[in-house]
Amino acid sequence: MNKERTKKAVLVVDDDPKSLKLLAAVLTQEGYRVITAQSGKHALETIKLEKPGFVLLDIMMPEMDGMETLNRIKAFDQDIPVAMVTALWDEDEAKRAFKAGAYEYITKPVDMEYLKLAVMANLFDVE
Repeated sequence: MNKERTKKAVLVVDDDPKSLKLLAAVLTQEGYRVITAQSGKHALETIKLEKPGFVLLDIMMPEMDGMETLNRIKAFDQDIPVAMVTALWDEDEAKRAFKAGAYEYITKPVDMEYLKLAVMANLFDVE
């Protein structure tokens, strides 16, 4: 797809360069404008400059983990949908993420078809 599907960007946040590159490539191939960040701090700086339409946020990151980043994103703007991504399913952590305002809790390896649907559901208003 050559045309961007939306003017709002998808922000992908992951400290692992391989995961970041893969997730960004899949979403770019789907026609989304993708911005990447390798830390929670960088993600917050990016969000202040350009409000993304969707955030895909890794939980396990050094310095500022995904949960703290989620809380700060929601304090800045409650309306930004955030999907948490993790290598390990943890029911208690998932509950905390949803309580903090996460839209989704996705385990790695990421089901790319499910991810595409989650992004599309948040970036397009169906009337």
